[in-house]
Amino acid sequence: MHESFKALLPLIIPEGVSDYFQLTDHKKDTTGIHIYLEEINSIPVEYKTNKLLSKGFFDEVILQDFPIRGQEVYLHVKRRRWWNLDTGKVVHRDWNVVAIGTRITSDFAAFLKAISRYPAT
Repeated sequence: MHESFKALLPLIIPEGVSDYFQLTDHKKDTTGIHIYLEEINSIPVEYKTNKLLSKGFFDEVILQDFPIRGQEVYLHVKRRRWWNLDTGKVVHRDWNVVAIGTRITSDFAAFLKAISRYPAT
């Protein structure tokens, strides 16, 4: 991604999201602006001592965000999942652990709250 676009990204998506997600695509159509985000493949801190194998993503979740220049904005979010070789279970990032001891904006907190509404399947 070009450096100038990287500088604009924090102005478009909720603050802190780019720490855990990467922009994979975007498009504008008659329904609005669509921004596609995928969780980066970094082991969650609570599983640093476990052996994890990336197992792709959960189903995409679509969240409506603040409008940009009168256009509706939709965030298409794909959360990552890992297979824990030590326990034989699928694990994912625990957003409550991420928030402990960090300063996050109300926008980012709302983003995390919206993601947590969708059960990890």
